[in-house]
Amino acid sequence: MPKFLIQATYTPEGTKGLLKEGASGRRAAVDHVVTDLGGQVEAMYFAFGEDDIVLIVDFPDPVSMAAVSLTVKASGALQTRATPLLTLDEIDEAARRQVTFRAPAGEPRRQGHISPS
Repeated sequence: MPKFLIQATYTPEGTKGLLKEGASGRRAAVDHVVTDLGGQVEAMYFAFGEDDIVLIVDFPDPVSMAAVSLTVKASGALQTRATPLLTLDEIDEAARRQVTFRAPAGEPRRQGHISPS
């Protein structure tokens, strides 16, 4: 199942809701949204600094993640960003795939892996 890192910052209205509901209330709301779409919350942490909340969630597909993202952003309570997370096996598979690439400025085509310059 695809895994995503979600980092979010509460707006002033969202912060008021958090203060009213508490962290456990927000966790219950997140669990409800994620499980309704067939997903699972792996981890959820509150933070301070640039992000107010950090989650790792699994969804059946990227479209489910996009649906949640659109709905949450439309609420105006949070500003979020979601980052797809890849396993070691997925990166190993990506590294084995052959890629034909032509860099800008007409650099010659390279077949296979791109090596650092």
